[in-house]
Amino acid sequence: MADSDREGFFQRVYNMVKQVPEGMVATYGQIARLVGSPHRARYVGFALHVNPEPGAIPCHRIVFADGRLADGFAFGGPDVQRHLLEEEGVSFLPDGRVDLKECRWPAGTE
Repeated sequence: MADSDREGFFQRVYNMVKQVPEGMVATYGQIARLVGSPHRARYVGFALHVNPEPGAIPCHRIVFADGRLADGFAFGGPDVQRHLLEEEGVSFLPDGRVDLKECRWPAGTE
């Protein structure tokens, strides 16, 4: 991906992630589909790893397709990510995954 393409993609990701409401989560693949690049879920992760505005762009609300948290959460690790989500009212399953049936943002899902 060329630098200019990457910057445009990253900005689209950031704009979409800002729309995920408090108390809900989206998946990396869901964000990729919503920004028009359905096969670039991994690139969504790259974009969020270098989030230029951690408070304004709520990257902690993005999880794996099975509800797992990111081991490499760039802003403190999965424990911090879980704490931030719990503070927003996101529920978790006994195995530590987010309860996607309860807390998944419905945008772009079918």
